[in-house]
Amino acid sequence: MEQSTQQQEMTDGRSFAFFDLDHTLLPFDTQAMFCNFVLQQERLRSFYMLGFLPIAILRAFKLVRTVTAKRAFMGYLTGMDRETLRSRARDFAEKVVKPQIYPELLTIIEEHRRLGRVLVLNTASPDFYPHEIARIFGFDHCVATKIEPHDPMPFMPVVIGSNNKREAKIEAMRRELPVVAGATEQQLKDSWSYSDSAADLPLLEFAGHAVLIHPNAKLAAIGAERGWQVLRPKRPYGSRVGDILCSLKQALGFYRY
Repeated sequence: MEQSTQQQEMTDGRSFAFFDLDHTLLPFDTQAMFCNFVLQQERLRSFYMLGFLPIAILRAFKLVRTVTAKRAFMGYLTGMDRETLRSRARDFAEKVVKPQIYPELLTIIEEHRRLGRVLVLNTASPDFYPHEIARIFGFDHCVATKIEPHDPMPFMPVVIGSNNKREAKIEAMRRELPVVAGATEQQLKDSWSYSDSAADLPLLEFAGHAVLIHPNAKLAAIGAERGWQVLRPKRPYGSRVGDILCSLKQALGFYRY
């Protein structure tokens, strides 16, 4: 969005609607979904996932950082040129993400837009596809984990700054979006946040109204204490185990929607 437009938003008193992406707008992890999409286009890239296996095991025992695991997981993109990556991201947003968004959340997005709120997608996902998702759903802004651009992609892409998670989501919005940095206390009090994860407590607390999407027991208890709304739209799996199995199939390129 043009700087002049951002400055106008800072003065017109508009409130916000902040949305997490994975398991909030749709029932899956988009990193696994994007991997699934790419591997189904280029099956030979599945061999790159062998390099991720030892990192995944170490991560399971918390012996490597989340950001290291994220970098290793993106190894399936090794050697992909920038234009192909952009094309895959556009097709992914249109052909895969768009049909999978929760209808209830799509209605909520449209209602916030009708009420004139500034729509912000804020995700820990790597930034090469969230901006396309933000575009097709009409978000005003998108904040994601920044990946150093390379042409072609290296085996372990470099994360610029920090993983966009927890407090980093707030810091990134204030740094990158003047409209958020200049928001008044009243604007934020009139704003809404949506997430499924306790890791997003800073984002949920940033707005005056919070909505939880399929929260776990811990987050649901926090939400109950604070009077936060809970939504449980229909999902294609019935448990945490079912979610993990879906992600595993997607990471191997075998998932069919």
